[in-house]
Amino acid sequence: MKLLQKLAILADAAKYDASCASSGSIKRDSLGSKGIGSTTSMGICHSYAPDGRCISLLKILLTNVCIYDCAYCINRLSSNVARARFSPDEVVNLTLDFYRRNYIEGLFLSSGIIRNPDYTMEQLVTVARTLRETHQFNGYIHLKTIPDADPRLIHEAGLYADRLSINIELPTEAGLKTLAPEKDTRAIESSMLRLRSGIEESRAYRKQLTGKSRRSTLAPVSAHPTAPVASRAQPGKPHAGRHFAPGGQSTQMIVGADDADDLTILRKSHQLYDHYGLRRVYYSAFSPIPDPSHRLPAKAPPLVREHRLYQADWLLRFYGFSVNEIAPDGQPMLDLDIDPKLAWALRHRECFPVDINRASKEQLLRVPGLGPRNVARILSSRRHNRLRLQDLARLRLSLPKIKPFIVALDHKPQHSGMESPALKRQLMGDSAPIQGSLF
Repeated sequence: MKLLQKLAILADAAKYDASCASSGSIKRDSLGSKGIGSTTSMGICHSYAPDGRCISLLKILLTNVCIYDCAYCINRLSSNVARARFSPDEVVNLTLDFYRRNYIEGLFLSSGIIRNPDYTMEQLVTVARTLRETHQFNGYIHLKTIPDADPRLIHEAGLYADRLSINIELPTEAGLKTLAPEKDTRAIESSMLRLRSGIEESRAYRKQLTGKSRRSTLAPVSAHPTAPVASRAQPGKPHAGRHFAPGGQSTQMIVGADDADDLTILRKSHQLYDHYGLRRVYYSAFSPIPDPSHRLPAKAPPLVREHRLYQADWLLRFYGFSVNEIAPDGQPMLDLDIDPKLAWALRHRECFPVDINRASKEQLLRVPGLGPRNVARILSSRRHNRLRLQDLARLRLSLPKIKPFIVALDHKPQHSGMESPALKRQLMGDSAPIQGSLF
């Protein structure tokens, strides 16, 4: 099969994996060195998808051949799809060629399971190692890891990749057993725990080195020998001169393939953030696939459900909300008409309006339409003057969204006694449902 044919198949097969953001990479400056692909210096260009999304990574599978038969996966063993497989050298050459053409700034590489998890993981590590050591590639690398693989291989992957990810797949163990019986929730979470340990030890080690260098800035360079870096080091051990997955780890959860409600999904996400230190949980609405299993739902969930989960996820991570506040008992599904922050505000009218000139940071973060940056601007501005609506407009806030929930020097809401359903209708207007901004 020709290389372009393989690329067409394996790039298309990778589109179902959402966890490919490039945030959190370290600054690898290529200037003055032989390295290429620095994401922080010049030479980076982006391509755009038809829907406007910015794409800067070569996102492919090593192969879509797989020995597993996960019901929700289009690349499952029993699926009747065209198959292809790259060699590690082909992936390396594609990455370098695409970068030199300014198409990409890095690589996102995943794979079906071929032969066994160890063999597949070794192939993925070979790509990353060759890019880093043979070609001095300094661009971003994100590797999808395989939880059943030897921990030494996964740890080695972390020495070359900016970010690692292990897909949790489904929010419940029962759902995973039903739809992906070859996969084990405990094995997945054990691998996540090992990654967290390696990431934290690496950060602590770098911090220790930074402290030593600051205390000895006047010492000659020769006084600071650098320990050699082992290509295959022991898991859990820090390494001088090499970062371990500096962009952290992420995961992906499929939404709508089983009967898990939003409350269950958010509780699982909270557990993953709390126990394993994940940078992101990505939500992917189940998409119907050819020749579907009878175990799958007949149609996909509404895409807005995926969007509401992302908004709820931000509330958990950046706004101080708890899971039960976002999806209280008795209401396990998020409102699809309005964002979860506005939904909470309408359920808790007793908390509003808040005085924009007196409220705490925590209170302001709960106002629909206010995000962390806007709250910081408000806190800074009110040190000098009491704020009016025109002051908020100058801060580029959306006044129609926030006015029902705040008191300013020249404003007090006129409908403080309005019932929540009526206020909801007013905020949404008479047209089709619109999304209230989380930010």
